[in-house]
Amino acid sequence: MTVGRQRWSDLLFLHWTVEPHVVQATLPPGLEVDTHAGNAYVGIIPFAMSRVRPAFLPPVPWLSWFLELNVRTYVRDAHGTPGVWFYSLDCDQPVAVEIARRCFHLPYMHARMQAHRRGGEVDYHCVRRGIATPPWHFGWSTAGVGAPAAPASLEHFLVERYVLYSADRRGRLYQGRVSHPTYRIVAPQLRDYTTGPAHAAGFALTGAPVSVLAAELVDVSIHPLRRH
Repeated sequence: MTVGRQRWSDLLFLHWTVEPHVVQATLPPGLEVDTHAGNAYVGIIPFAMSRVRPAFLPPVPWLSWFLELNVRTYVRDAHGTPGVWFYSLDCDQPVAVEIARRCFHLPYMHARMQAHRRGGEVDYHCVRRGIATPPWHFGWSTAGVGAPAAPASLEHFLVERYVLYSADRRGRLYQGRVSHPTYRIVAPQLRDYTTGPAHAAGFALTGAPVSVLAAELVDVSIHPLRRH
């Protein structure tokens, strides 16, 4: 059953390797760190969301268009189902923040954000409410036509995820699913980035990202959140 629809665009995927035991220590009971070639990964993903609405309603001006910047890692449950665990999701739409917190038990954060596109160039800014840090800025350029990630590749491991896990204040685990066409990814030119969002989540990332990817827009269906 589809409960919501939205469109994702201007997706940038930045990833760093992290020791698996470090990631495991941050996860709730019932989830295990997922690895590729022995490595765990923490990602910073800025993107734009549009046409966000319940499945039975049309999009609404102002309410259905906003930005999101998430910090995440990759996990499996006791059945081996791969998915995503979010450490934070900054967003500039206050209504969306409150709905996601209360209905999906996700760690959404209020933020002031801007994104500007000029041709294939994107400039993205984020200032999280309540923390005294310099603005987080990302700049990248894309060109050419994207293609699906090769099966079993690192790129496929990092982007082709259709399950999210979350936990409520009592520690109860939930599973949500999304569906969309396979990402068509490209290798962007990264002009500027920061690890600030990951540092705020407790990860002292160093050096350049080991994987830099961008993806073409996708239309997404949101399915009900269920107790795990």
